[in-house]
Amino acid sequence: MDSTGKVIIFSAPSGAGKSTIVNALLERIPNLDFSISATSRAPRGEEQHGREYYFLTDPEFMERVERGDFVEWEEVYAGTHYGTLKSELQRIWDKGHTILFDIDVKGGINLKRLFGEQALAIFVMPPSIEELRRRLLSRGTETPEAIDRRIGRAELELAHADRFDRVIVNDNLAQAIAETESAIKEFLGSSTQ
Repeated sequence: MDSTGKVIIFSAPSGAGKSTIVNALLERIPNLDFSISATSRAPRGEEQHGREYYFLTDPEFMERVERGDFVEWEEVYAGTHYGTLKSELQRIWDKGHTILFDIDVKGGINLKRLFGEQALAIFVMPPSIEELRRRLLSRGTETPEAIDRRIGRAELELAHADRFDRVIVNDNLAQAIAETESAIKEFLGSSTQ
């Protein structure tokens, strides 16, 4: 089965372990290619333009929206936009690879609606809100107010888990990775063997 034109969508509340799972899968499944989102937020820590995100100023982001350069975009937090550039999809499909999205829940739902059966939408669920708060605190990258905002958003996002094809509870990381890898290989068929 040819995996070209297929997409894998990962969504989760911040701190659920989604990016850790995604990075493990990119190492294990050779024809997956990470879709780099665009954002109007500033880089955090060691993040670099073109690696974790395409960092745009808010005016640049909105200009690209007006030009129709995005497949989807959202204002995730007040004044902070995220989106998927059409050129990013083409870059990956031109290599004959399957696109892997690491995207917020609303964006994930929008992409699933857009791609339908060509998409496998996976929701990574934290074991509990308390564990989610602990994980966010252990990062040491955000203020308590920012963490409270993320927890509030997470509670809303958890209500949408049933809109995804698969829900993976990340209580045991190795198990979550194995379960996710199995689901992706089943979705893509023999092209990953």
